[in-house]
Amino acid sequence: MVGSVENEKIQALPEDLMTTMVDGEVEKKREISLGRNVHTTCHEVSEPDDDDDSTGDREAYMASVLARYRKSLIERTKHHLGYPYNLDFDYGALGQLQHFSINNLGDPFIESNYGVHSRQFEVGVLDWFARLWELEKNEYWGYITNCGTEGNLHGILVGREVFPDGILYASKDSHYSVFKAARMYRMECVKVNTLVSGEIDCDDFKAKLLCHKDKPAILNVNIGTTVKGAVDDLDLVIQKLEEAGFTHDRFYIHCDGALFGLMMPFVKRAPKVTFKKPIGSVSVSGHKFVGCPMPCGVQITRLKHINCLSSNVEYLASRDATIMGSRNGHAPIFLWYTLNRKGYGGFQKEVQKCLKNAHYLKDRLREAGIGAMLNELSSTVVFERPQEEEFVRKWQLACQGNIAHVIVMPNITIEKLDDFLSELLQHRAKWFQDGKLQAPCIASDVGTENCLCASHK
Repeated sequence: MVGSVENEKIQALPEDLMTTMVDGEVEKKREISLGRNVHTTCHEVSEPDDDDDSTGDREAYMASVLARYRKSLIERTKHHLGYPYNLDFDYGALGQLQHFSINNLGDPFIESNYGVHSRQFEVGVLDWFARLWELEKNEYWGYITNCGTEGNLHGILVGREVFPDGILYASKDSHYSVFKAARMYRMECVKVNTLVSGEIDCDDFKAKLLCHKDKPAILNVNIGTTVKGAVDDLDLVIQKLEEAGFTHDRFYIHCDGALFGLMMPFVKRAPKVTFKKPIGSVSVSGHKFVGCPMPCGVQITRLKHINCLSSNVEYLASRDATIMGSRNGHAPIFLWYTLNRKGYGGFQKEVQKCLKNAHYLKDRLREAGIGAMLNELSSTVVFERPQEEEFVRKWQLACQGNIAHVIVMPNITIEKLDDFLSELLQHRAKWFQDGKLQAPCIASDVGTENCLCASHK
């Protein structure tokens, strides 16, 4: 096979690629374990033989490849725990639309000359989210993105356009796309420390604001961090901005709500993410809690901010303030379909189920002597990293340093959690049976009260 590198060892990145500059300081990155090179398993594309049309061999070959692939998808779906994707959906009714190339070119609110679009569904979905976050129709602008990262890229871009000399502040636990945005837009970026929960350290935030009082602040607020599921205290963040002397016309807040941005509105006593507060934009992913089968997201910002980005495009007979231009026109239909089927009541039930099952997993882990943490308002259960990469890959766990996590989504049942726990305990007994290996201390990651290593039991 062309490009095959079977049995090749994964090499560590060179020293100069393992460092990055943030806030004027060099940050050294630890070595990480990368996945296998896909060239070892890729399906080669080859030219058809002259007699393929008559023999049907090529069609039979492709059918067999797809059948094997479908079988592998079924198997991998059974053991999916570490990433925030809701795999419980049925969009059979939308199969009739897969024969059309639906493309929402340009602005969602202005039709282009390309007639095969789904703007009528897209704007309906955007209106739903604008109501959820309490912004009137005539005061918001937004679009359905191709992924959660694009929502962050757009939100931070709007902030940069509103404040061209602004400094981007983001907690160390923010999604990597936030720091990607800083690199892409050549923005000065200040990393803010976090509490052990993963939530932004607002005292450190204020201290760093005071060091840069002469420049506007552009802030990423996490509505659920990537690894620990921590929710930044939006009200306290705004308070610290005001205490540092930043009036509302000197800061821009983007809320990254990739997963929990759609869960929090349905959690009792949860703080509200609303445009009645001085925020500039909110983004969520559509393929996470909603359960869209293709990556997509929703980005909402204030209409008054978008003029600095928007421009007329004669070729489209429309305007454009998006990042990608061409956008998947099928995604809005999938989102519209789910929002109509489930509604507020359906989402509330699914959120309660996820939170309940997350508490079940956390309690079972701790009963088994395994350190674990579950943040309030979160369905992300953090625990000690398994010792075998094979086990990690089987259950598709997301890991960072000494910790791993399971994100309990609507498709994660108690039965699946029990299967995972049973297998984890069996493997763990082997890993630590001779006493040569000890369970890692994760106190620095989850706090001493959540660590059950030999020193903290």
